[in-house]
Amino acid sequence: MKEASIDVVVIGGGPAGMMAACIAAEQGACVVLLEKNLILGKKLLITGGGRCNILHADFDTHSLVGKYGKKGKSLYSTFSLFDAEATWNFFENAGLKLKIEAEKRAFPVSDSAEDVQRTLLRILKKMNVEIRTGIEVKRIESNEGSIKKIVHTSGEIEAKKYILATGGKSRPETGSTGDGFVWAQTLGHTVVQPSVALVPVTVSDSWIKDVAGISLKDAQLNVWQDKKKCASKNGKMLFTHQGLSGPLVLNMSKNIGALLEEGEVIVTIDLYPKMDAGTLDRHMQKIFDDGKNKMMKNHIGDLVQPRLGQVLLTLAGIEPLTPLRQLTKEDRKKFGALLKGIPLTISGLLGTDKAVVTGGGVDLKEIEFKTMQSKKIKNLYFAGDILDFDRPSGGFSLQICWTTGFVSGRSAGLLH
Repeated sequence: MKEASIDVVVIGGGPAGMMAACIAAEQGACVVLLEKNLILGKKLLITGGGRCNILHADFDTHSLVGKYGKKGKSLYSTFSLFDAEATWNFFENAGLKLKIEAEKRAFPVSDSAEDVQRTLLRILKKMNVEIRTGIEVKRIESNEGSIKKIVHTSGEIEAKKYILATGGKSRPETGSTGDGFVWAQTLGHTVVQPSVALVPVTVSDSWIKDVAGISLKDAQLNVWQDKKKCASKNGKMLFTHQGLSGPLVLNMSKNIGALLEEGEVIVTIDLYPKMDAGTLDRHMQKIFDDGKNKMMKNHIGDLVQPRLGQVLLTLAGIEPLTPLRQLTKEDRKKFGALLKGIPLTISGLLGTDKAVVTGGGVDLKEIEFKTMQSKKIKNLYFAGDILDFDRPSGGFSLQICWTTGFVSGRSAGLLH
C-alpha cells in the first residue's frame, strides 16, 4: 500500500482501535493501524482475569446509559448506532459465542480473552487492514485545524483522517501510558486530569495478609468518615495481601479516594447483609447449640470461611479452643458484631499500574458523539478509554470501546 493511498490511520491497537479499524475498512477505506506494542490487544488479554468480560448485557439503552452517570448522556447518540445488543451480535456473527453470567456480565463461552483478540484479528485481516506493530508515535503535526502527518519511530505517515484510540493511563505495562492525552492537548483539546477510577484499596490492618485470597460473594461495604456513613453498596469483593479488591471495591474506589483527601476513612464489611443483628444472633445460637460439644475454632466454618473466622475470633478476644457450650452471651454478641461489621482502616489506593481503568481524559464537550469527530480538528476522531467517562467494572469500559470504535470507524471510513 502506498503511503499516499491511506484513507484512515488508527493510532492504538486496543479494543477501540481494532474495532475502529475493522469498521473503517468495511466502509471501503484503506486503513493502517499503528500499535507500539508488538501485539494487538495486550490489555484486552488480561481483562476479566484473562476471561474478558466483553460487555454488560443490558440491551435497554436507557438503563445502560444510566450506569455511566451524568456523563453517560453523551452516549445516547452513539448507542443508537451501536448498542450492547449490536455488540453481542457483532461478535456472535463473527463466530465468537458468548454467554451471560451473574449481574449481566457477558463472557466468551470459551472463557478466553485470546479468543476475543483472535476474532478481531481475523476481521482485520479479512478487511485488509494493514497492521504495523512496534511503531511508536512521536508527534502529531497539524495546521489550520487539520492533522497533516504523524511522525513515528520508523518515519512519517499521512492520511485523510485519523482515529485516536490510545486508551487511558491504567496498566501502563500494556502500553496505556497516557500518550494520547498529550497529543490531544497539543492539538488544542482539553484533557481532564487523569485519576485512578477502578482500583484496589490498601488497608493498614496487619491481619489482612492472613485472609488474602478469600472472596465474598455477597457482602456489604460501608464507608465511614468522622463516624458518618458516606457510602454503602453490596456485591462481590476479595481480600488481598494489601487490602481489598473485587467488583464491589473497585466500583467504590473513586469515592473512597476522594474521601481520603479529606481525612481518615474507615470501612466496615457486613458478611450477612440480608440479616439484621437480632436475626443473625438467633441464627448463631442455633448453630452453637447444635455443636455445643465442639470447640469454637472447629465449628466456625458454619458461619464464615475458617481463615477469616480465626481472625475474627482474635479481634473479638475469644479463645479458639473455647467449647461452644462455654461461650458467653457477651462473646457471642462480640462475634456477631464483627460478622455485621468488620472494621478496616483505609491507607490508600493502589496506583495507575493496578487500576482497571483511569478516570479523566479528553473533554466530552469537545466531541461530536454522532460521529466521534473532534470539534477542534476536522479530520480527527476519538474512541475508547481516552475519553473522560466514569464507568463501573463489569464490561462497561469495553462497551465504550466497542461503541465509540464502531462509530468513529464508520464516520472516518466514509470516503465522500
